[in-house]
Amino acid sequence: MLVSTTTVGGHVHTISPQASGDRRRRRLHSDEFKAHAVASAAQPGVSMASVAMALGINANLLRRWVRDAEVSPGGMAEGTARKALPSTEAVSSSFVPVQLPAPVTPASEIRMEVRRGSTTIVVTWPAALATECGTWLRELLR
Repeated sequence: MLVSTTTVGGHVHTISPQASGDRRRRRLHSDEFKAHAVASAAQPGVSMASVAMALGINANLLRRWVRDAEVSPGGMAEGTARKALPSTEAVSSSFVPVQLPAPVTPASEIRMEVRRGSTTIVVTWPAALATECGTWLRELLR
């Protein structure tokens, strides 16, 4: 990209005089362009940010187009927005049996080894009284 430069008061200006006088105009995108962008964003494994960057648009604008296409599929070009998003109508649900592992039974007792110096104590405590075991252990370790 070539940019003309001018020197004013010892400073280099890279903005062309005609660009600085005009206001920045809002870009208008065709319905086909929007439908293509939405279809590209709907592809698995593709981020909206990468699609937006590749198309030269803001990612927030692309997100708005995708949201609008989801809300009202007829809002974009006739029939193109429906093709852009995956159809959920054709999906049929059926029962799929899954083998689950056997439930783990909770231990009926708490077993711990407490070592102090050369002394080792093995303590067995009923699991139903776990709170009391914690209190006892906290007092022991003080």
